[in-house]
Amino acid sequence: MSTESRRIVAVVDDDPAVRESLRFLLETAGHAVETYDSGVRFLSEAEPGRLACLVLDQQMPQITGIDLLARLRARGLATPTLIVASAPGPALTRRAAELGAAGVLEKPLTQDDLVARVAAAVA
Repeated sequence: MSTESRRIVAVVDDDPAVRESLRFLLETAGHAVETYDSGVRFLSEAEPGRLACLVLDQQMPQITGIDLLARLRARGLATPTLIVASAPGPALTRRAAELGAAGVLEKPLTQDDLVARVAAAVA
């Protein structure tokens, strides 16, 4: 895998403003970014094996971030993943840990925290 492909971060969020702000922030930090407006679209269009990190919104229609992560893990994909949630409770945090998530981040996100967590995940 090339260095560039290992630096691609996928952002999956149904809110277009959030997707674009995360794209801008992560591109400014030096990452290539792909965005998807739903977990369903990600499953049908993404090439997960070439991604270095996933940033998944928890609260999305059709499939939640944690359910998307569970499907990816069932397929054998071990890509480092961050779950972003408005109110992450202990059950979500526990399930994310069981699935090997790199972490659960609480909204509102701080730019420095997100950039640092993504950098650690792709290192």
